[in-house]
Amino acid sequence: MNGMSKLNRIKPLTNYMFNLLFVILSLISILPVVLVFMASISSETSIAKYGYQFWPEEFSFVAYSFLWNERASIFQALFVSVCVTVVGTALGVLLTTTMGYVLSRLNFRGNGFYTWVVFIPMIFNGGMAANYVVVSKFLHLNNTIWALILPLCVSSFNVIVCKTFFRTTIPDSIIESVKIDGGGQLTIFLRIVMPISKPLIATIALFLSFGYWNDWFQSSLYISNKALLSLQAMLNNIQKNIEYIANNPSAGVSLQQYKNSMPTEPVRMAIAIVIVVPIACVYPFFQRFFIKGLTIGAIKG
Repeated sequence: MNGMSKLNRIKPLTNYMFNLLFVILSLISILPVVLVFMASISSETSIAKYGYQFWPEEFSFVAYSFLWNERASIFQALFVSVCVTVVGTALGVLLTTTMGYVLSRLNFRGNGFYTWVVFIPMIFNGGMAANYVVVSKFLHLNNTIWALILPLCVSSFNVIVCKTFFRTTIPDSIIESVKIDGGGQLTIFLRIVMPISKPLIATIALFLSFGYWNDWFQSSLYISNKALLSLQAMLNNIQKNIEYIANNPSAGVSLQQYKNSMPTEPVRMAIAIVIVVPIACVYPFFQRFFIKGLTIGAIKG
């Protein structure tokens, strides 16, 4: 026993190197966010003269004041992003887990056919034009919130992950015992499979929520109504053309005056912070289940 304990013991130097590596990786992840935040509270002249700095020559909160003056459109876009993320994640988890569970059952007659139906789009797809025609011409989802939700709702990769998890983690004996007791497939799925699959659900929910929250492309394709633009789409429009906000002034000033008073670079950085903070606050609640979901398939016995 002492021999095995000594064999598995990490040497102090190795432990120190691992800790140093994790500190470096943490800094690589955190410092860009810190730099963006510092740029958002820098003055326009400081950025123009010295560039982005971790400690700017001149501080200014004009960017956040500007966003507060535009709070009507910002909060509207934030509301759209939150609604799309919450509804899309819930619907996506429901559809993905049900599809994965059905495909994991070997006695399902259409198992082979539907597995290929799910797998092929993961390798090949119809392209952007076909997707646009289906969503806009056949489903008529243009300028509706469903155009931001349904195209990203189900991913072939997530379905395959669910299928593999259910096949390798849920024992057939449990399902058979419930069937003997008279339980149907819906009862098995809701009362047996789902409670056991919390790590999987959290992992899929995290993937979906990140995808919905960071998406701006669907808005650029299907949304022309400004009231339905997500926060990310608004940021993308600002980055492409700062006149997007200038064309919607909230004060009774001329367009040129409004543009001249606009701190362009700090505003872009401030909106980036506004986008990052909500999802960063949510992630710690998923982290425990996310890590368990990634590692559960590697543990046997």
